Amino acid sequence: MSRFLNAQYQTLEAYTPGEQPRDMRYIKLNTNESPYPPAPSVVSAITPQEVELLRLYSDPTGKALKEKLAGLYGVAPENVFLSNGSDEVLNFAFMAFGGKGAVFPDISYGFYQVFGDLYGIPYEKIPLKEDFSLDYRDYCGKNKLVVIANPNAPTGMSIPVEQIAAIVQSNPDSVVLIDEAYVDFGGDSALPLIQIYDNLLVTRTYSKSRCLAGGRLGYAFGAPGLIADLEKIKYSTNPYNLDRLTLRLGEATVEAESYYQEKCAAIQETRAWTAEKLKELGFTVLPSQANFLFAKSPDMDGGALYLALKAKGILVRHFTNPRICQFNRITIGTPEQMAVFMDILKEVLYENR
Repeated sequence: MSRFLNAQYQTLEAYTPGEQPRDMRYIKLNTNESPYPPAPSVVSAITPQEVELLRLYSDPTGKALKEKLAGLYGVAPENVFLSNGSDEVLNFAFMAFGGKGAVFPDISYGFYQVFGDLYGIPYEKIPLKEDFSLDYRDYCGKNKLVVIANPNAPTGMSIPVEQIAAIVQSNPDSVVLIDEAYVDFGGDSALPLIQIYDNLLVTRTYSKSRCLAGGRLGYAFGAPGLIADLEKIKYSTNPYNLDRLTLRLGEATVEAESYYQEKCAAIQETRAWTAEKLKELGFTVLPSQANFLFAKSPDMDGGALYLALKAKGILVRHFTNPRICQFNRITIGTPEQMAVFMDILKEVLYENR
């Protein structure tokens, strides 16, 4: 840290992304990326002609992609906001709607707290219940920006749409943001509710179910007024937030929807197999509707298990929060990757006896 950094940022605890080590060849089950490549038609969408056009600015409105997403999800283009990853939507939402404070779960996506600290927004972290489920009644009538990941991360658990509706209805003068980064792996979307409530914002990402984590593309759905608010923030910071190639990849991805539905189904099938195998080893495994499992060994410390797996070429995600430090988050890979994971996990547990 230099002596020039503004005092208000000197104590900021930045978000820590999942590690990306290069010291050996790993099976990466730590950052919830897709184990599958983009659809072949998406890969072929980046032609030499598209690359040549990089000399020109991208379309700041993202008109073509907005229209395709609107058509896919049955909304109007004015209900769609495009962003550089869904993290950018979260960033703008805290800036735009956090004036009265924010509220989110104590165990959830770490960026919520970071954005609260970054903008000096007072926030309340509501503890999840003992079983890591969320009680929707804790978020009713808060009169603050309510932010809920559904399904939640790192637990993978979710709440039904009826409970989201109750939260939105009980906070009529504040925005409720439902972060649906993992909804395509078995969750129920709150998207239909944006036609009823003008204070609901639903965020999505291409990083998980659309196999495009490296493309940095996210989007949000909401009433036209909310979308206009986010556009104002975008045009006041970085109008060209998405490059030409990312926009083209986003359009081609919508056109290949059936491919991605197949991959989501495959991941859910592999998730069920992995959960069953973990339970056979005595693990506590939370019910997940995401592309990962949150699991705890009865025989080995969570941190020690993470390190032992890493030493053998398997990366999982470990958190030091005291409530969850005995758990590890395990991204679902291909069936072949998960079979290797299970074999190595058994080795580690045997060596730890």
